[in-house]
Amino acid sequence: MKTRKLGNSGLEVSALGLGCMGMSFGYGPAHDKNEMIRLLRSAYEKGITLFDTAECYGPFLNEELLGEALAPFRDKVVIATKFGFLEGDSKKGLDSRPEWIRKSIEGSLKRLNTDVIDLYYQHRVDPNVPIEDVAGTIKDLIQEGKVKHFGLSEAGVESIRRAHAVQPVTALQSEYSLWWRTPEEEIFPTLEELGIGFVPFSPLGRGFLTAKIDENTQFDITDFRNSLPRFAPEARKTNQAFVELLSKMAAERGVTNAQIALAWNVAQKPWIVPIPGTTKLHRLEENLGALDLKLSATDLSEINEAASKITIEGSRYPEHLQKIAGK
Repeated sequence: MKTRKLGNSGLEVSALGLGCMGMSFGYGPAHDKNEMIRLLRSAYEKGITLFDTAECYGPFLNEELLGEALAPFRDKVVIATKFGFLEGDSKKGLDSRPEWIRKSIEGSLKRLNTDVIDLYYQHRVDPNVPIEDVAGTIKDLIQEGKVKHFGLSEAGVESIRRAHAVQPVTALQSEYSLWWRTPEEEIFPTLEELGIGFVPFSPLGRGFLTAKIDENTQFDITDFRNSLPRFAPEARKTNQAFVELLSKMAAERGVTNAQIALAWNVAQKPWIVPIPGTTKLHRLEENLGALDLKLSATDLSEINEAASKITIEGSRYPEHLQKIAGK
C-alpha cells in the first residue's frame, strides 16, 4: 500500500483512507454490524490505515462499530473522529464550547475503545465559539495525551489561519471531487503555505460519479441525498453529462468511473488523502485499484478541459445548511 504524509505533520497514512459514515448513518438504515466489522478488517488487511468516523454518525453507532472492529490492530491504524454538534447530534445544531469538547472526547475515547484519538476534527466551525478557544482546548488535550493531531472540517481560510496560529492543524477535511472543486481556489494555496494535509470526503460525488445513479434512482427515505438540490431528479438528469464524460474516459483506459475519479483526486497534490466510503468489499477493492492508475499530465489536462465545459446543476447543500457547510 502506498502511503502519504498529511502536510508537514509527519502523520503518515495509507494513500486512500476509508470513510465509515455510510455504514451506520446518512445513506439509509445502518448496515449489519457483523458485515461491517468484516469489511473494516478487510480494509486493514488490504493496507488501509486511515479510518474516518464522527460522534454524530448514528449518533454514536459508527464510533462503537469502529471501536470493536479495529481493536485487534488498534496501534497500527489512524482513527479520525469529530466533535462539534450539541450532544453529538447533527440535528441539534453546533456546539464547540470547550466544556462540550472535553465531554465529547471522553465519549469518543470510550466508544472507540482507545486512550487516544489520532486525528480529532472540529466537524464544523461554530460561529458562537472563537476558533482560538477550540484550538486551545485541543492543544490542552494533546498535552494531556488524549489527542495526537488537530483537524478542521469544512473550515474557511480565516478559520484555518486563526486555529493554526494557536495549535498547528494537521489536516483539513472538506468535500472535493471532479464536480466540487471550490477548495482549489483559496483553500489549497493556504494549506500548501501552512503545511496542512487535505482529506477529501465524497471524492466520488456521494456516489453519483460512479455511474450507478440516474434520475430514476430511488433513495431510501432516510437517505440524506433526498434533501440535496444536486440530487433532485431534474438535476441528476442534467448532471448525467458529467458522468458520461467520466464513463467515456474510463472505457478508453479499461478502468471504472470510480477509479478515474479517485486517481484524478490523488493526482492533484501529494498531501491529499481521499476517504471514499463504501459498505461493499468489491467496491473497496475497486477503489483501491485507483492507486495503480497513473494519469499523465496529458490525461489530467484532457479531463480538466472536458469537465470545464460542463455546468453542474444544483447546489451541494440546501439553503438552510449552507451557513455551516463551509466555503
